[in-house]
Amino acid sequence: MDLVPHPESPRSDNSGGGGSASGAGALSPAAASSGGGMALSPASPSRYESQKRRDWNTFGQYLRNHRPPLSLARCSGAHVLEFLRYLDQFGKTKVHTPACPFFGHPNPPAPCPCPLRQAWGSLDALVGRLRAAYEENGGRPENNPFGARAVRLYLREVRDHQSRARGVSYEKKKRKKAPAHPVPAAVISSSSHDGNGHSHHYGEHHHQLPPPPPPPGAAA
Repeated sequence: MDLVPHPESPRSDNSGGGGSASGAGALSPAAASSGGGMALSPASPSRYESQKRRDWNTFGQYLRNHRPPLSLARCSGAHVLEFLRYLDQFGKTKVHTPACPFFGHPNPPAPCPCPLRQAWGSLDALVGRLRAAYEENGGRPENNPFGARAVRLYLREVRDHQSRARGVSYEKKKRKKAPAHPVPAAVISSSSHDGNGHSHHYGEHHHQLPPPPPPPGAAA
């Protein structure tokens, strides 16, 4: 994720969500009174949760630095678009302009002065994490600015533009369905029950074999 680093995200806890060093190995009161056993430290947050927390702190810092300062309750889809465009200055993905000779070239053979932008995949994942974080921090789903229609349209435009400019495809490959093997008609059978509880089978024919002929001389 090539987002702007933000000073509020701790770097000393390795995972972005650990506790202080002094409390990591401390005994809990229950463990100390029961025999001095070591307390189990809380599980470290996943990589996704740590990244989501850092993104949420970065967005909160952006709102505080906004002129005029903006509260979360007044944040709209338009402010989310401002935030996404603001992040472009920290991007690391080369996006060729239509005038560039490498426009649409997936592997340009030489450098060019085209701008660096946030990759569409990074923005799409970022919006997904912030959308979840907004509701986890008390926001109402129907008021979630990260799910606004304008944000979805913007992400779609970025995807299409970068796909053309970089000569790459972001379309998901559809899995080919395995061809269904036809079942022989003789094997297919269906059954039904009449009102008397008798079962009738259709498609199955049971032929009774004739009795074997009597041995020679038995008829005498």
